Amino acid sequence: MSLPQPPTITHCYRHTDRETGRRCTRCGKPACSDCLVQASVGSHCLDCRKAAQPDIKTRVKYANAGEQVLVTRVLIAINLMVFVWMIAKDREALTGGHVTLQQFDLGLNRIVLRQNHEWYRLITNGFTHFGIIHIGFNMYVLWQLGQLLERTLGRVQFTLLYFAGLLGGSAGVLLLTDRGITGGASGAVFGLVAALAISMHRQGINIMQTGVGRMLMLNLMLTFILPGISIGGHLGGAVAGAACGAAMLAPKWKPVPQWARYAAPIAVSALAVVVSIAAVG
Repeated sequence: MSLPQPPTITHCYRHTDRETGRRCTRCGKPACSDCLVQASVGSHCLDCRKAAQPDIKTRVKYANAGEQVLVTRVLIAINLMVFVWMIAKDREALTGGHVTLQQFDLGLNRIVLRQNHEWYRLITNGFTHFGIIHIGFNMYVLWQLGQLLERTLGRVQFTLLYFAGLLGGSAGVLLLTDRGITGGASGAVFGLVAALAISMHRQGINIMQTGVGRMLMLNLMLTFILPGISIGGHLGGAVAGAACGAAMLAPKWKPVPQWARYAAPIAVSALAVVVSIAAVG
């Protein structure tokens, strides 16, 4: 007959002077409360926790992946900050009931530009919105397109494309509109949509069978149907974006020089400014 054995006393694998009745649920090593970390299932020792973490290269990769749409986030943030500032100055900016003083100061109008030569309006009008629906729709589309195009083009090229569309939209406004104050990111957004549509077309994709093509056609239809929408801004942005997209998003079997991917949006932006100046007279 064998006698019962006394219970085995375990000690923490790191603090050998500490008795413990707990173990790591991953490797089974005994560990004290100070050496165990709560996990999704059970508790892990410090060694297992360290082993489960990705290495430095993987962590850097994840960090970079999260910042791949940094420019898109910054552009949306700037638009939102300008909108909040306008609401703080005049609550009518929230609904777009009438043009506020701040919207007038940053918006675009050919007659105002001719009198005051405030050329900064070519840019600032692209960050001026008239009501929550206006900015909400533009920022939603910008976020959707930015996630795709910024990852494809990179930050610098995406920024150049965005402002080429914005300036193209400003030129379209000055060519086709002489009444009211115009503003909004629609020109830049139309530029992004058109650039992506041209890229798909050059790759042999029927854009009308894609969400991008349907989005472009629907918004063009609404541009001419709904009152109060800037036809010049939308068309100007689309033309500028299409011109840029032909070079910046060329198919792999018809590559263009790397410098042309930068030169195209810069040239389109410069031409848009020249057209704007000529339109103002």
